[in-house]
Amino acid sequence: MKTALLVDGFVYGEGPRWHDDRLWFTDSPSGHVLVLEDGVLLVAADVPKASGLGWLSDGTIVVSLLGEAAIVLVRPDGPKVRYDLGHLAWSTNDVVVHDDRIFIDLYRMGDGEMQGAIGLVSPDGGARVVADNLAFPNGMVVTSDGSTLIASETFAGRLVAFTITPGGDLTDQRVFADLGVNRHPDGLCLDSEGALWVGCYDTGEFLRVRDGGEVTDCVPVSPGWAVAPALGGPDGRTLFLVVDETTHEGLFSGESTGRVETVEVAVPAALC
Repeated sequence: MKTALLVDGFVYGEGPRWHDDRLWFTDSPSGHVLVLEDGVLLVAADVPKASGLGWLSDGTIVVSLLGEAAIVLVRPDGPKVRYDLGHLAWSTNDVVVHDDRIFIDLYRMGDGEMQGAIGLVSPDGGARVVADNLAFPNGMVVTSDGSTLIASETFAGRLVAFTITPGGDLTDQRVFADLGVNRHPDGLCLDSEGALWVGCYDTGEFLRVRDGGEVTDCVPVSPGWAVAPALGGPDGRTLFLVVDETTHEGLFSGESTGRVETVEVAVPAALC
């Protein structure tokens, strides 16, 4: 599966989404939400420390932050609104939005080490923890029927699934796929057969994984980290691959160069 360069010229891409017939993603070091239109990257919103992306039903952009615990709502016609989640965590990361409920990664410090959780911000603005004791939760998706949330558990080398209750709690935690100790899953996207594309950032590969752990496809990228995929395009079969050339130290100092590559795949995006 040979990839092609689509666009570059940003610092560190994250959180790609296909929305409104366009590719969107964030560039946290630059503090930008970016959108690709006619081959040109445009700044859709300025949000310092932007990380994850989603949309409410009224068109509001939901942006999570990395390095502090908050989300920012960028309304179509109005000022930005910030929800501080510092009472739940010291940092947030990725988000997934479904039926105007915002699920968000939470990173907390306890007993001298980082602890991971998933939070829920309800449409009324209330926020609470809905899953705990996770090894660095990262990319997340919700299945088309709204019944299941699947998350990367980066430091455990696996993908975990939860049943979403009517009230938004996450129950019945189970392993969707064990990728092994040498792979560290990051961003996710879901296809119409229920398989996931996942970026394993430090092994430089994007994998298509079925429930149970079968890897059906592998797209290697080099150089750089395989950070996050998104399925989209006119027929849903374009796989957008966000790749960032950096190091762990460079990520926090802004020493990075990002690009988006594409490849055509057989199974289209899920209708979420």
